[in-house]
Amino acid sequence: MRIAVAKEIEVCERRVALNPDTVARLVKQGLEVQVETGAGERSFFSDSAYEAAGAKIIDDPAQLWGEADILLKVSPPQEREDGRSEIDLLREGAVLISFLNPLGNPVVAQQLANRKVTALSMELIPRTTRAQSMDALSSQASLAGYKAVLIAAAALPKYFPMLTTAAGTIAPAKIFIMGAGVAGLQAIATARRLGAVVEAFDIRPAVKEEVQSLGAKFVEVQLEEETTAAGGYAKEISEASKQRTQEVVAEHVKNADVVITTALVPGKKAPLLVTEEMVAQMKPGSVIVDMAAEQGGNCACTEPGKDIVWNGVTIIGPINLPSSMPVHASQLYSKNVTSLVQLLIKDKALQVDFADDIVDAACITHTGEIRNQRVRDALQAVSGVGAAQ
Repeated sequence: MRIAVAKEIEVCERRVALNPDTVARLVKQGLEVQVETGAGERSFFSDSAYEAAGAKIIDDPAQLWGEADILLKVSPPQEREDGRSEIDLLREGAVLISFLNPLGNPVVAQQLANRKVTALSMELIPRTTRAQSMDALSSQASLAGYKAVLIAAAALPKYFPMLTTAAGTIAPAKIFIMGAGVAGLQAIATARRLGAVVEAFDIRPAVKEEVQSLGAKFVEVQLEEETTAAGGYAKEISEASKQRTQEVVAEHVKNADVVITTALVPGKKAPLLVTEEMVAQMKPGSVIVDMAAEQGGNCACTEPGKDIVWNGVTIIGPINLPSSMPVHASQLYSKNVTSLVQLLIKDKALQVDFADDIVDAACITHTGEIRNQRVRDALQAVSGVGAAQ
């Protein structure tokens, strides 16, 4: 059983799929691990560290991809600079485990099916107790929520905490966090550690106790529809509910020194939470960190990957925040991926068991077919034709 770790070619991707510690565990279990030359460099893991853990370093990407039984990545496969597709480097029948963005870019799923690759998407790991150790969305979102607050604190021209000094008392900063999922909860905790006064909003009333347990005030909006999707994620709501939400949160945005937005809907454009009118009401010097920038942004003024100043308000649209903390991001992702790999391997042999709810949910392609109905629907929406059944 040969497990391969590819070097990421995405420009802003600094993470690696396995770190040396997890490589050592897999090698100890009798598995062969190959690592592409320089795969861990941007995460500060050297080739020599992987060799010391028992991995074999492979310089030729075509050899690494072509010989792999299980290929591990972080970012979805894409075109290489030499014109070759990473998907075409995989042999038929191989297993690919990675973030694949199957609902946002279902064409990749079709390409994997055409190649007869068994692909497991880390985004589709179910949110269950049994799957917690494999939940890469949560592990990476926690890092992003932490980093977003640090970015906001660096950009805000004020202290976060209340300070009593000989020159007078400094009032604490007011932070408003929109979305209380994993990223939002970590943002609340981090902002509280820095001494800020924190308010948080979420369309899911069930998260109120979690928000309050972290010392933040929960802003409630009464909506007459279901707001929680399967797995506990926020559900896309009607236009009427969106309007009602904006009306309630507008005053909290206006009074905040920092607004951090985290709302995402898988496979869809991020919901608009902060309008231009809201931004116009904010105090000059205020800061918005839009964690949904990659999917269009929760703020109407966001420009993905850029910091802009609009009407005196600094609006930051960071891309791939977990990658800015590659050491711990890779450590956590490596644990997530390793847990999934160990679920797939029985007695040193690969067993893709669809009777297992985790494997069934995460596996999007197998033996030339797209297995996931949501992915098939997404593909049909973008291509206008039916997906491989």
